[in-house]
Amino acid sequence: MAYTLSNMLPLGTKAPDFILEDVTDGKMKSLDELKSEVATVVMFICNHCPYVIHLIRDIVDTANEYSEKGVRFIAISPNDIEYAPDDSPDKMRLIAKVLQFPFPYLYDETQQTAKDYDAACTPDFYIFDKKMELAYRGQYDDSRPGKDVSISGKDLKSALDAVIKGEKVSEKQIPSGGCNIKWLP
Repeated sequence: MAYTLSNMLPLGTKAPDFILEDVTDGKMKSLDELKSEVATVVMFICNHCPYVIHLIRDIVDTANEYSEKGVRFIAISPNDIEYAPDDSPDKMRLIAKVLQFPFPYLYDETQQTAKDYDAACTPDFYIFDKKMELAYRGQYDDSRPGKDVSISGKDLKSALDAVIKGEKVSEKQIPSGGCNIKWLP
């Protein structure tokens, strides 16, 4: 698993639409039905990546906190499950249940959605404003496995706070970093 940084999709990009299966209930869901009128966080995660495992409990807490402010979180797993069997839909469903995900956990079987978002790693975070224009793409915070930095979510939360207030998010954004997406052959 190679450490990979976000590709940093251009700010202002319209959120690419998708229709993907939510493994938590087996239903197909679109961006249009999941988005928020306040802010929408699209995050590419998976079950096996140590960078995601390091943050996931705090991500769940942040999603619970910000859902009360009208923010919607959407998690998408894009990995090739032949390469990474721990990322299969059955195991995604189990993780979502055990960790009580307050957001849908979508399976990007064809990886087209990951390509449309120019996702490169897990975790990879995108915040879209009420017009579904990209306001933030970058790291959750400075914490990484094995690094002596507490998990805070400060980068993501700061950007969300600005979007909620209708303010411009600073264009100085640090790429997220984690496991490279396991692309289909």
